[in-house]
Amino acid sequence: MTKTQQSWTTRALLAWMGEAFAQKDLDAPRRLAEELLAHVFGCERLALYTDADRPATEIERSQLRDLVKRALAHEPVQYLVGHESFYGIKIRVDRRVLIPRPSTQTIVDAVLAHFRSDPRVSSVRDSAGGDGALIADVCTGSGCVAIALAKNLPGARLVATDVSTDALDLARENADHAGVDERIEFLAGDLLTALDAHPVAKNSACLAALCSNPPYIPDHEWAAVEPNVKDHEPTLALRGGADGLDMVRPLLTDGPGRVMPGGILAVEVAESHAAEALELARAHELLERAEILRDSDGLDRVIVARRKR
Repeated sequence: MTKTQQSWTTRALLAWMGEAFAQKDLDAPRRLAEELLAHVFGCERLALYTDADRPATEIERSQLRDLVKRALAHEPVQYLVGHESFYGIKIRVDRRVLIPRPSTQTIVDAVLAHFRSDPRVSSVRDSAGGDGALIADVCTGSGCVAIALAKNLPGARLVATDVSTDALDLARENADHAGVDERIEFLAGDLLTALDAHPVAKNSACLAALCSNPPYIPDHEWAAVEPNVKDHEPTLALRGGADGLDMVRPLLTDGPGRVMPGGILAVEVAESHAAEALELARAHELLERAEILRDSDGLDRVIVARRKR
């Protein structure tokens, strides 16, 4: 920056960042500029326009220079500001975890709709608030799905698992910040085997719901993944093998045995292999009413099925 401090007002900073981001062909350059400046100023984005002539301090400009440099290197804005909103909940994120996406809210929608439409999944649960229900969130990452379910099902208890202990550390922080940590138990381990350490979840047919957003990007799609994802988010949480089903397949074949009669299974998948995943669910002798739900972008995204009664 070459202007004087007085020249670097909110208006000037937004214009400078917006131009730089547009030249780099970053998505939504103006919004990105707003989010970074609001983060540095510690204010809401709207406040940037109600005080457009506010000059930035030297410390603020220094912080902003660092963030802009990282943004121009395609680092996701969610990592730069340290959080993302998911189901109306502020979720803290960093490079330990995948950034929560609107598409994954489809899982939460499906589970909540199931509880509200069929509140008698088992004799131990008698309300749409999930009283007495045990729900498992496998590959929990930031904990966003488990936390959203806990916030919306105040009578339910959850077990959230992940192979990454670093991810679990952040998920615990998020649960504590959301005020639901006492109802979520976090366990380290690979896919369904992690549930074996839980006194109840280790048993067959005990879960009112089993949900997961596992790694599912197929190998043949990896080269086309945007650099802000491929170069910054954890590969462990993204890649799903040759057909994207390395993690999905065991969830759809072994997962139904963990779900109680009348319970729900919901697994996020790659659109390109959603049809194959659906056939796995439809072929399972314990499942019925298997279908593909579309996400907020209209893409085939979540396989949902019910355990036969």
